[in-house]
Amino acid sequence: MNQKLNVNLLAIDTATEACSVALSWQGKIYSHFERCPREHTQKILPMVEQVLMQAEVKLSQLDAIAFGQGPGSFTGVRIGVAAAQGLAFGANLPMIGVSTLAAMAQQAIDSAGANTVVAAIDARMGEIYHAIFANHHGQAVMTHTEQVISPEAVESMAAMPGVAVGTGWETYGDILCEKYPLVSQTDIALPRAYDMLKLAKQFYANGQTTTAASAQPVYLRDKVTWKKLPGRE
Repeated sequence: MNQKLNVNLLAIDTATEACSVALSWQGKIYSHFERCPREHTQKILPMVEQVLMQAEVKLSQLDAIAFGQGPGSFTGVRIGVAAAQGLAFGANLPMIGVSTLAAMAQQAIDSAGANTVVAAIDARMGEIYHAIFANHHGQAVMTHTEQVISPEAVESMAAMPGVAVGTGWETYGDILCEKYPLVSQTDIALPRAYDMLKLAKQFYANGQTTTAASAQPVYLRDKVTWKKLPGRE
């Protein structure tokens, strides 16, 4: 392994219905994933404590903390960023933001060797969070920018083969299959902190870190719009 990528990282994600953490320590990975809507605040820190105890390591011994920066639900993204910031402040560690869409694309690349991944998370209100990724030497690289868009407005790419990931395909499968008829379905619905580790290690090697004070979420949608549907955060 490239020594620059042999770093010790904690990854946290609560941007969707899932709550997950993953720890890469001295070449071993410890992870926990749970689909637990509305329980992220109660679950996330105990999960962090669990993986640290399993690895018998202190937070201050790590090199950085990665976090799912979104897109996803406003409440979920905020919880994840705040939790990661609190841990990073306390341990004086840099932070690394990782796209939730990229995490799902990375899972498809690692598990199925996908060359192209079309990611779509259900954004509610008739829209999806959408992006396209390519497999670049085993790493998910964004080729079409993240955006919030209605499925009907997605540009048709009828000649493009690939694989589908995300809850957007569950909700709007009929429409998206018309846009991407050569894209195959997968059972990858939600991002996992585990898949953020590989991306975060590369970002760390490239110097793409930030301070806890400067870490920013990626919402893609104005929060005012979400206020029109109470309980949809």
